[in-house]
Amino acid sequence: MLSVMSLRRLPTGDGALIQILDAALADAARRSGEWLVCRPGCTQCCVGVFAINQLDAARLHQGMARLEKTEPQRARRVRERARVSVERLAAEFPGDAETGILDEGPEAEERFAEFANDEVCPVLDPETGLCDLYDARPMTCRTFGPPVRSGDGLGVCELCFHGATDEQIAACEMTVDPDDLESKLVEKLEKKRGRRGQTIVAFCMK
Repeated sequence: MLSVMSLRRLPTGDGALIQILDAALADAARRSGEWLVCRPGCTQCCVGVFAINQLDAARLHQGMARLEKTEPQRARRVRERARVSVERLAAEFPGDAETGILDEGPEAEERFAEFANDEVCPVLDPETGLCDLYDARPMTCRTFGPPVRSGDGLGVCELCFHGATDEQIAACEMTVDPDDLESKLVEKLEKKRGRRGQTIVAFCMK
């Protein structure tokens, strides 16, 4: 069950952060047109684990609490998929399998890069191909698909932008959180709750 701490309100500003991301995605999608093939039921971005921060985790907890009130059977299925995923991943988890917190540092990052790349997100409904906690999804999920810049350059989903030139792809770049509001909110939340570090969705939902 969720702890009382998990049910506390998200820090003021999370709603603004989501609005910023959603507006940026809508703008990038408009400029991308038919090159962006993301559609309900496409699950390319739901396979392979990825790190989420404490703000993502808190948002998922609140989304899960809402789902347990409105659709308890659906919520139980999410928790069961998460439980099975944790059992499958715990032995090689690159961090503390009890807390679900990932290790930090270059060596840990290398281990994580090779970890559970074929694992399906437990929040994905295997029957519908839809996310059971879509409105509460992490930031990574909200930015997957359009061209997004990182330390490795401009990346896109491998299913998108077929036939587009580098210049055309660059013209569709999604500007993610230009004022780095997310980092400020994560720092505020970690300080308030006394819990820091990154985890993955399955360990967050178990």
